[in-house]
Amino acid sequence: MSPTEILQKYWGYPSFRPGQEDIVNAVLEGRDTLALLPTGGGKSICFQVPAMALEGVTIVVSPLIALMKDQVRQLKNRGIIADAIYSGMRKSDIDRVFDNAVYGNTKLLYMSPERLLTELARVRIGKMNVALIAVDEAHCISQWGYDFRPPYQQIAEIRELHPEVPVIAVTATATPEVVVDIQESLDFKKGAFVYQQSFGRDNLAYVVRRPEAKEKQILQILKGVPGTSIVYVRSRGLTKQLALMLQRSGIAAASYHAGLEPEEKDRRQEAWINGKLRVIVATNAFGMGIDKPDVRSVIHYGPPDSPEAYFQEAGRGGRDGETAFAIMLYHPADGERLRRHWALSYPEIKEIKRIYRALGSYLQLAVGSGKGEAYDFDLVPFSQTFGFDVRQAYAGLKALERAGYIILTEAIHQPAKLQFIATKEQLYDYQLKNRDKDKLVKSILRTSHGAFLNPVQLQEGSLANFLNISLEELQRTFRKMAGEGIIDYFPTKELPQLVFTEERIDADALRIDAKQYNFLRDRAEFRINTMTAYAESDAGCRSQTLLRFFGEEETTACGICDLCRAKVVAGEEVLHPKKVYADLSERLKNDASVTLEDAISIYGSLRSTDTKRAIQQLIDEGLLVREGQYLRRT
Repeated sequence: MSPTEILQKYWGYPSFRPGQEDIVNAVLEGRDTLALLPTGGGKSICFQVPAMALEGVTIVVSPLIALMKDQVRQLKNRGIIADAIYSGMRKSDIDRVFDNAVYGNTKLLYMSPERLLTELARVRIGKMNVALIAVDEAHCISQWGYDFRPPYQQIAEIRELHPEVPVIAVTATATPEVVVDIQESLDFKKGAFVYQQSFGRDNLAYVVRRPEAKEKQILQILKGVPGTSIVYVRSRGLTKQLALMLQRSGIAAASYHAGLEPEEKDRRQEAWINGKLRVIVATNAFGMGIDKPDVRSVIHYGPPDSPEAYFQEAGRGGRDGETAFAIMLYHPADGERLRRHWALSYPEIKEIKRIYRALGSYLQLAVGSGKGEAYDFDLVPFSQTFGFDVRQAYAGLKALERAGYIILTEAIHQPAKLQFIATKEQLYDYQLKNRDKDKLVKSILRTSHGAFLNPVQLQEGSLANFLNISLEELQRTFRKMAGEGIIDYFPTKELPQLVFTEERIDADALRIDAKQYNFLRDRAEFRINTMTAYAESDAGCRSQTLLRFFGEEETTACGICDLCRAKVVAGEEVLHPKKVYADLSERLKNDASVTLEDAISIYGSLRSTDTKRAIQQLIDEGLLVREGQYLRRT
């Protein structure tokens, strides 16, 4: 099948978006490829379609477990065989997934960069028929990037196992320095293809408001901008508070944060996607991998700590090409909050060593042990036990992660699993002797095939409802059956995983690169200063300000942000017909005609009425001629 036929069959799209086909063709030609597309530009399609066109497995490196699991789920729903390996999985599950990729017909295998570099992974990948290596969120490879992940810098080592296999790297947020770093770090070969769309969004109006009461402002925005909305906030508690406020105001809203049960997350997300909820109030845990085209407003309760994060989150509005609003609510205290957070995010190196020493005590790890071991890890009790500020403890752990000593994953949901270890004869005898367990055993055997061979996933809530018992009673029963040697029972896990990538050493022997650490701290401070300057400025154009951060200097004013609109109201940029004629004449130097639609959009959608009026006047004066849907000069 051709790439377009694959796109139609599995995704239902008749054609590619601008740029996608060029990227896909470059990959299929065997060229290393870097795709820089704005949020909502369809980056995943650029490696998923080639994966289906090529013979063999495509290895996808991704930094977020939640994003990996979501993409795998979406691919399976499309009839594509995909799987994922990440920190915290059971060894038996990792073996099974690797075996399927080596001997089966897995098309896409998602892996975290940390898992990609283990000796087990290298051996298994060496045996695979690898067609393509895809690096998602490729900005993580660069220390200039806002989410620098040192393991990303070692991805190129996998190329040694399959030297002829091309690499595609994709990202929506890359400064010029990051673009260079990505290609160098991934050992791009001669003839590599780099595709970069402007990160600008003509239909997205950036707005900053500085209200005294942010809650009241949100209600005013939702009243003035109909349609679906996302409200981003900084804490779980605030998601609940604002969602409740909106509900009491008659707006269908729900909160969303990492602490929700996975089933509840899915339920709220689906309700929002399907239009049953108008507003989702969320932390930044929401949005990755979600493609809802008709979001009309994205409201930030306060500024995030980097332009990259803001650009990605705001960019979830208006993916259908219609006008949408990215609105930031700002108070001077928000700038102070960002600076305090920055100070806590980069503790002194001696404090990092103290955190490492406490970690060994907390997990009862002897010096020289622990390498490769994964532990359930709850940050709050750890911090309370040793008297750390939670934010500072987290920052210290992330510094240890960057230095290569540990990996700290986000919270992951691992459903409960069960395997029968008794023989079928022993199980039958157990059922005869324990009649109260008979219905439970039969239910599992009827709904879970292969439970004697491998652990099978359990829907414990549904099973408890079917048996008319509480979830706690069901789990007690499973633990009792495990103690009796009938089953192996693996309870549900929800905590983050902490993995020691090296044996525990004496804290005084830790090697923290002070030069790099200070560089990262300074870059983080620069990003915060950029965001506060953006929020506090009343000059220029919002879109131009953001695009300059990403190295796009030669851009025109958007015409639709709050600052551009203020100029129009002030009469500084009145759309005289002479100006419209001059600008259209410039466009018509190389083309005999332009479409009426393109002419009307020349100054942005919010000025389309003024533009139409000016064009009609030029037609009336005989300076322009309309021929159907086209305009030309006389």
